[in-house]
This record gives sequence, C-alpha cells and structure tokens, in this order.
Amino acid sequence: MFERFTKDARAVVTGAVEHCEGAGEKRVDEAHLLLALLDREGSRASFALTSLGLSGRRDAVARDLAEARRRGGLSRADAEALAGIGIDLAEIVSRVEEAHGEGALVAGRAGGVRRLGRRPFTPGARDLLAASLRTAAAHGDRHIGDEHLLLALTARPGVPAEVLADHGVTHEALERVLWGGGGAKAG
Repeated sequence: MFERFTKDARAVVTGAVEHCEGAGEKRVDEAHLLLALLDREGSRASFALTSLGLSGRRDAVARDLAEARRRGGLSRADAEALAGIGIDLAEIVSRVEEAHGEGALVAGRAGGVRRLGRRPFTPGARDLLAASLRTAAAHGDRHIGDEHLLLALTARPGVPAEVLADHGVTHEALERVLWGGGGAKAG
C-alpha cells in the first residue's frame, strides 16, 4: 500500500516515526501521525488546516494531545463515561502520578531507553492508514495523499479527532474545503 502514497503522505508517515522516536515511545500511533500532518507545509492537508484556522495553533494541539496521553490516552468522552459511573479520572491520574511520577499513565513509553530500529505502528495507526486508502478510493483518487490521511483521522473516534474538532477541524469541514461545497478548493 505504501507505494500508493504521494510524496506528502510518505513524509507524514516518516514524520510520525520521528515524533515517536523523539518522544521515546515504542510504537507509532494516531497522535504521531497528526503531529506529522501539522508539520507539513505546501500540501493539500496543510492548505486545508490553514483554511480552517489551525495555522499557528500547532503548539496548542500538541499540548492537548499530551494532556490526553497523560490521561492514558482516554478521550473526553471516555472521561465523561467514567464520571457517569462515579469514577473521577482526574483524581485517578493525580494519585497514580503522586505514587509513580508524572506521566506514569502514558502508554507506549520505552522506559527511558532509546530503542533502535523500526518502530511498529499501533493497530489504530495501521487502521488509519488503511482508512486513508478507502478515503482516497471514495474520492476517485488512485494515490493516497496527506489530505486522505487527515480526512481518515477526523472520521475516526478518538483523541486526535476530538482535539482537531476542539480547534474547529472536523471531517465535514475538511470535505468542504478540499472538495467544495462552499469553501475554497485545495489545489
């Protein structure tokens, strides 16, 4: 499938691996892919993100992703569901970090040891890459661009889509910007 990725999409995947390595984590996940998408310039995805007002807010998105990672990767919806049955996630995170140190719930950490070699992708990240293929096909595109990765990311439930939506980037808004329906078209 990787041979069907455009240069921009390949750069996103490579960038996600770099984000994973830089954070000392074992596996590449959807948040790493989102951060790599935010790093791109001059691509269809970067055009769409800029059109939706996300330029200049990369640091805020990164902070929101880090906060969710600190909660063990649970979304706000997960936290609300737990609160509905009387579990205070903030209190649990606080107690765990008090006992084991800040970031103790962060999944996928390499334990301070830099791991050499290729980083595997989480099942969610692999599913996202497969979804980007389906997204490209649905738009009649033979190749997978970074815009297809971004669209697939916003179509899936989870922290990255939630964080993007908090910053005004939804699947519907991206569709409008990229393929028409009232917004500017990416070229």
